[in-house]
Amino acid sequence: MARGKKNGGESSASPCHFDERHKVPRGHVPMVTGCGARVVVPVRLLGDPCIAEQLDMAAQQYGYGQPGVLRIPCDAGQFRRVVDGALHRADT
Repeated sequence: MARGKKNGGESSASPCHFDERHKVPRGHVPMVTGCGARVVVPVRLLGDPCIAEQLDMAAQQYGYGQPGVLRIPCDAGQFRRVVDGALHRADT
């Protein structure tokens, strides 16, 4: 249930939902959670402490030389909550 390209192909369910039928919006990084769900994260959030913690865990588990899309070692719901929280903090 992705919207058109006008808003970056994001879902109404979560701003970090990634629909494979659409290109990754400019300014976003595609990631895959441990359960295989695809999400996109705005680049501006990569410095958020909670997102940085997830990236550190990914580096510890998978290493820095991951081929392809960056994998995050947590379930999709948890990661989306982390991203949604980071978005909320960035917007306030």
